[in-house]
Amino acid sequence: MTVSFRIGARGSPLSLTQTGLVQAALAASLGVEIDAVPITPIVTTGDRITDRRLQDAGGKGLFTKELDEALLDGRIDLAVHSLKDLPTKLPAGLVLAATPAREDARDAFISRVAGSIDELPKGAKVGTASLRRQAQLLHRRPDLVVEMLRGNVDTRLRKLDDGVVDATFLALSGLKRLGLADKATSLVDPVAMPPAAGQGALAITARAGDTRTLEALARLNDADTFAAVAAERAFLDALDGSCRTPIAAHAVVAGGALTFLGEALTPDGARRWRREARGAAADAIAIGRAAGEAIRAEAGAALTFDA
Repeated sequence: MTVSFRIGARGSPLSLTQTGLVQAALAASLGVEIDAVPITPIVTTGDRITDRRLQDAGGKGLFTKELDEALLDGRIDLAVHSLKDLPTKLPAGLVLAATPAREDARDAFISRVAGSIDELPKGAKVGTASLRRQAQLLHRRPDLVVEMLRGNVDTRLRKLDDGVVDATFLALSGLKRLGLADKATSLVDPVAMPPAAGQGALAITARAGDTRTLEALARLNDADTFAAVAAERAFLDALDGSCRTPIAAHAVVAGGALTFLGEALTPDGARRWRREARGAAADAIAIGRAAGEAIRAEAGAALTFDA
């Protein structure tokens, strides 16, 4: 069988599951068999690092570097990412080609000792490798203890069952795609604790000049999702968002109108800056950028962190 497109993905169970969704959609849109759009698993630097936070090892680009290289080298034609892992600035020659319809963007709270964040006992241990979740949690419950917890979904759930921590958070979208939505103890209010920019959405990247691939991927793009994440990523970019800066953003598009909420915090959760905005989906980037610039102006040097 002739191969139409080669798809690159991280080798984690969640990544392969998510990429399988794109693979099936692409094959259906092209009218070809699944085998004509094979998946090439690629281990990234981020996958190899499991003993420390990403910001201590170089940031979120660690999950995309090897896939970017494979695209630029011509070994694959497109790459599928969790959009929240995608840096706001892509390497020269690569573009964000499509974002399929977004899954639920909320965080799932998972615990064996409490039904929600507010029900956790004082001093409870919450495991997360996300600086955003750490800051948001401590802003709401400064009496809790945050411990670093990394690994794939199964690893984190196992550590929870083993009592290493009393609670953790996972993206609901990932749980749903893995058929594990029932593992969520409760869902986190996206207004009280907004998700990471791009959470719940998939990003498909490709070479900028590869017209054939870009035209094929355009069929998979969801315009409302693309506008929503454009606002969130513009907000992140305006704040020079990195893994060292706790930033959250959530945009929703309905009927051509965009509603946006974004926040930045200090890592200890002691200070928080928020902005809400509404406007036309066509102005998504401008809306997100303006909100980010407003927070940067208000927060000033407090958004420059050493850790």
